[in-house]
Amino acid sequence: MTASIRLTERQYRLLDTTSKLVGLVLVAAGLEVGGSTLAGIALAVAGTACATATVFITNE
Repeated sequence: MTASIRLTERQYRLLDTTSKLVGLVLVAAGLEVGGSTLAGIALAVAGTACATATVFITNE
């Protein structure tokens, strides 16, 4: 089952920019906590996932 979400160009740009900024903040927080700690790695992974989330959304 595939969900279909339709976004306007403006909504997609806003979502894309927001997800990348949130991802950047999470990666920076992971580095601040300590890049080699479990919490730091978890934040970095979550940040990477958030920053790349819009890759899988098709814009029509």
